Amino acid sequence: MDYQQLMALAIFAFTTTVTPGPNNIMLMASGANIGFKRTLPHMLGIITGFSFMVSIVGTGLSGIFATYPQLYTVLHIISVGYLLYLAMKIATSPAALHGEGKYQPMSFYSAVLFQWVNPKGWTMAISTISLFNANGDFHIVLLIAAIFALVNVPSVTLWTYAGKQMQSILANQTKSKYFNITMALLLLASLYPILFS
Repeated sequence: MDYQQLMALAIFAFTTTVTPGPNNIMLMASGANIGFKRTLPHMLGIITGFSFMVSIVGTGLSGIFATYPQLYTVLHIISVGYLLYLAMKIATSPAALHGEGKYQPMSFYSAVLFQWVNPKGWTMAISTISLFNANGDFHIVLLIAAIFALVNVPSVTLWTYAGKQMQSILANQTKSKYFNITMALLLLASLYPILFS
């Protein structure tokens, strides 16, 4: 991979990780409800889980999906069901004021596992491998995974920090509850591409 391809990959990776999607919406909700520090395991789980997923997709899993396209349907059903569950969980979670309360952030392991049912994540992983590693070179797969890990750091930080900054705005129970409902609705809106593609 030459320098121009590397830069194109880095820009593509940053653009896809910083734009709204299930991970970023949940990070913003978590940052707003419990703050930056308590959201760190969730952030690290996204970085680790997505890089691992890119590695696995790049080493052959995308070929399995090409051979058995009905697996996409199964993945869509599981993804939609899990995102509906998460949206309900966010919408009905007790408002957490000043970073305290009963809001339960996603753990490191839950965030790692979530990548496997994240429709945006699957789209990003398969697109990236097909665009930047059509030859199936294992070293390029590792490079792609490493670049995604690096560019995911500022992306997840930005979304969590944006949520954290909202804590002062959401300083009462009612505003915090409406924020959680709005975040749940945005999470549901992120299903639009998977439901209507």
